[in-house]
Amino acid sequence: MKDLTPAKSTLDPIEIASRDEIESLQLERLKWSLRHAYENVPFYRSSFDAAGVHPDDLKSLADLAKFPFTVKTDLRDNYPFGMFAVPREQVARIHASSGTTGQPTVVGYTQGDLDNWASVVARSLRAAGMTRGDMLHNAYGYGLFTGGLGIHLGADALGLSTYPISGGMTPRQVRLIEDFKPKGITVTPSYALSILDEFAAQGMDPRKSSLEVGIFGAEPWTNAMRLEIEQAFDMHAVDIYGLSEVMGPGVSMECVETKDGLHIWEDHFFPEIVNPETGEPVADGEQGELVFTSLTKEAFPIIRYRTRDLTRLLPGTARTMRRMEKVTGRSDDMIILRGVNVFPTQIEEALMATSGLAPHFQIELSRPDRMDQMRILCECADNSVSGEQRAAAAKALSAQIKQTVGISVSVEVADVGGVPRSEGKAVRILDKRPKA
Repeated sequence: MKDLTPAKSTLDPIEIASRDEIESLQLERLKWSLRHAYENVPFYRSSFDAAGVHPDDLKSLADLAKFPFTVKTDLRDNYPFGMFAVPREQVARIHASSGTTGQPTVVGYTQGDLDNWASVVARSLRAAGMTRGDMLHNAYGYGLFTGGLGIHLGADALGLSTYPISGGMTPRQVRLIEDFKPKGITVTPSYALSILDEFAAQGMDPRKSSLEVGIFGAEPWTNAMRLEIEQAFDMHAVDIYGLSEVMGPGVSMECVETKDGLHIWEDHFFPEIVNPETGEPVADGEQGELVFTSLTKEAFPIIRYRTRDLTRLLPGTARTMRRMEKVTGRSDDMIILRGVNVFPTQIEEALMATSGLAPHFQIELSRPDRMDQMRILCECADNSVSGEQRAAAAKALSAQIKQTVGISVSVEVADVGGVPRSEGKAVRILDKRPKA
């Protein structure tokens, strides 16, 4: 793989500023953001008042812990535009969630917000090794989701040549990679595996493609998955993080030269880690739930938003700004099976450590009697594998999960293509247990 380390001269000065400079800027912007939210969003005024706090109470960064959390139900309860802090006619862009599990969450952007979003995504793409004039294959979804258009904003700001292929039409994805010869691809890690399968189906070697870097986000993925993708494509694989409620993609980014966690762009987003059960802040280095407060958002300020993502904060390395460790899972994706906490990433790690199996899987939960059961549906690496070899691989994966996670599961090894594919975020869990 090529060395894609960006030149220090290309970095924004704030990326390598001192911690004192960063924290001084954060305090100034945090005071503005709290007041902006309090004065312009009725929800925040009532929330702060009920908690007995006022924006003037913020004297230091630590004082943010006095303010109440915001959660997804707050956004749904104020659907569609109740969380906007500017008149609707000043909102230049609106995005929304699918609303498949309830009322959609709606987010808005002023032109100033779009400019800031473009800036942090451009910074993220540059940290991945992309430079002006490079070509980008953008396979994130376009539409109400923030992924495709968010990446496109930053790609334009950085001066990339971007083609908006979005998700789906997997054979066409491979054809355009071969014909257009992009340097980078932005895509979910699970859909990258589908593209990899299509290379094999067309009898093509992905290592001979033009791709030098893959920028993966929108779902948790493991370092074992990173290694699989890097070896398969002979390219760097780096992590990008974001969520619509905070901005979209580009809240934090892994630097290609270190790949040691994602640097949070702390001049725009203030991170905290809290105990998921108590909500109390924990020290840097301790694992917990990630909480974000926006520092510069005009249309849709967000104060102490509980992301449900589990990670920890670490000191900066390639940049001065603090890093967040790769997300290990979400507190609301955690499976409690017979008293044991299980995350899909743990199953993925066990799968990647088992020979003869492809990196596609789905977890099925059931309760045939009084006890919950877990079944793992996965695939053989190729259909030439004998029934005896499949049985041995299933036994090995079950043993690996028992050893590393501490639970007994059943494993079914299907033919190639037996696990449903996704063109965006993978559906990892099918919960067939009877509802209470």
